[in-house]
Amino acid sequence: MLMAQLKRKRLGEVLRDGGKISNADLARVIEEQQGKLAHLGELLFERGLMDKNDLAGAIAEVTRIPYVDCSAETPEAAIIDLVPLALASKFCALPLRREGMNLVVVMSQPQDLNQIQQLRFSTGLEVSPRFGFREEIEAAIGRAYGVLEGPSPEPEAPAPPRTSEGVTENQIEFVSTSTRMNNREAIEAVQAELSQRRTPAVRLVTEVILAAMDRGASDIHIEPQALQLSVRIRVDGVLRDLRSIPRALQNSLISRIKILSDMDIADRRAPQDGRFLVKLPDRQLDMRVSSLPTQYGEKIVMRLLESDAPMRTLEELGLEPGLEQRFLKLLTMPQGTILVTGPTGSGKSTTLYAALNVLRNSAVNIVTVEDPVEYVLPGVNQVHVNTKAGLTFASCLRSILRQDPNIIMVGEIRDQETAEICMKAAQTGHLVLTTLHTNDSISAIVRLIDLDVPAYLIASSVSGILAQRLARRLCKCHNRVPADNEFAAQMLAAGAESAPEWRSVAVGCPDCDRTGYRGRVGVYELLVLDDGVRNIIRTSARSDEILRYVRSQGMRLMQEDGLERVAEGVTTLEEIQRIISFESLGPAECPTCKRSLTSAFLFCPFCGEKNLVTNKRAEAKVLPTLEVATRR
Repeated sequence: MLMAQLKRKRLGEVLRDGGKISNADLARVIEEQQGKLAHLGELLFERGLMDKNDLAGAIAEVTRIPYVDCSAETPEAAIIDLVPLALASKFCALPLRREGMNLVVVMSQPQDLNQIQQLRFSTGLEVSPRFGFREEIEAAIGRAYGVLEGPSPEPEAPAPPRTSEGVTENQIEFVSTSTRMNNREAIEAVQAELSQRRTPAVRLVTEVILAAMDRGASDIHIEPQALQLSVRIRVDGVLRDLRSIPRALQNSLISRIKILSDMDIADRRAPQDGRFLVKLPDRQLDMRVSSLPTQYGEKIVMRLLESDAPMRTLEELGLEPGLEQRFLKLLTMPQGTILVTGPTGSGKSTTLYAALNVLRNSAVNIVTVEDPVEYVLPGVNQVHVNTKAGLTFASCLRSILRQDPNIIMVGEIRDQETAEICMKAAQTGHLVLTTLHTNDSISAIVRLIDLDVPAYLIASSVSGILAQRLARRLCKCHNRVPADNEFAAQMLAAGAESAPEWRSVAVGCPDCDRTGYRGRVGVYELLVLDDGVRNIIRTSARSDEILRYVRSQGMRLMQEDGLERVAEGVTTLEEIQRIISFESLGPAECPTCKRSLTSAFLFCPFCGEKNLVTNKRAEAKVLPTLEVATRR
């Protein structure tokens, strides 16, 4: 009977015949509805073309189902328990009250007989449906099931420095920065509607961003799961769970973020990129947003960039004094290429900015090519790459060379053309600073050769390569305890010069969010290309030959720099092992005859000298055994 009535009347006809909407507005919204999953009533309401009461009355006339305003309803706990949260979220249905053997349920799709049948089967009661608007039901579900106001995983943790503590929702402002014109009128209409009404999606986006800022997060991950929406944040390079959100709010939450980022909210099958600004009374964040279609919906990742944050100096980066002096010497050279290498998130850009902060003055012309511009440097000409407009690293570099620069900073070498232009710019009297994704400093040479850059060009252009990682720094709550034999054995086996007497242990407190770590420190290795390295590159460019040579010259590897940080009590061995592969030490060398030795030799087969590295590792393995034997 109900389905027959629905077929006889259409919502648009009822509204038009009642004089609630014009033919032109109705035709425009119906055309916009094509290819979307949104209902006509939802689009009319979102576009501000229809009053809620008029729309509710028209829907009630079409469906013969009365409208209920969920914001005025407070279901009892016993009624809520009848319908699981997963089912309520899936069907956007909220149980209101029980009338004998009937359960009154407000639904966004009360005419869906399949949903009614499943609710009847789950509760064991007859379902008496009522109509409600989706956003109102989702908000009521959040209040009734206690999911919107739930505490954070560790609510007692206070905010770290530079927080948004004390900032209210009314003090935070979102500004879209894109100039895209696709569906501009529709986006502006929805954006105005969202800014005027404190919907669950608006509140959630604000709460998540503020919580991430309070904890010093660099990224926010919003990940759809089978039964919920998981929100995680990356703090000090490690992901942490922030909160869970019901699936019923997934579409509205993601749509809110995409609207702010000027993405196409109707396209959910293709990856998209966008950005928006978050303005607070005392700071401003640039949010870089990326969407990716997954099995359960679109995953959103937002990167928090504070372009006006205080610039770090080289001293603050944690470079060992001797290494810092050698790096500064490279920066004072009039020409050459300086590479900073490491994986994503290892602090390469921060190091480059710190170097530019040393170099910038009124006597030099500095131009950067970045994707994106992460920090604003006064007195530096910064160019933002726009691939869609044909503004790539390579094309920018060609134009920059005609701008009479002294120093050029290239955000990243991604292809052969960019690499060769950088090398040639260094040969023509420019100092070039750039980054490359490699595991260590020597691998950068191999990577450039893989990009088909000629070996002679590398040898004559590259001045130095700084490889780095970021290790989490121990919080002030850590304990310092005597080192046991097991820890001493691990340190010696990893390559430490001597067994430590003390070790620092992570504890955890409210200041560090119970993790035991707060902040990060850099771990580095610097390869300076002297005549010996350049000759090896020109002749063979074999990484093992370069490693043997630089080790004979006293170069300290990143692994050894990390072990020194452990010995100083700055971080832990577990943290260093998390970020650095300890398989990169390479072969040992006889201190007397300088011949290469493998770890199998306890003594040099050429001159009889002890293999010091091998003997240290052997002693490290024996120490725990000797202690056990002594106890027995």
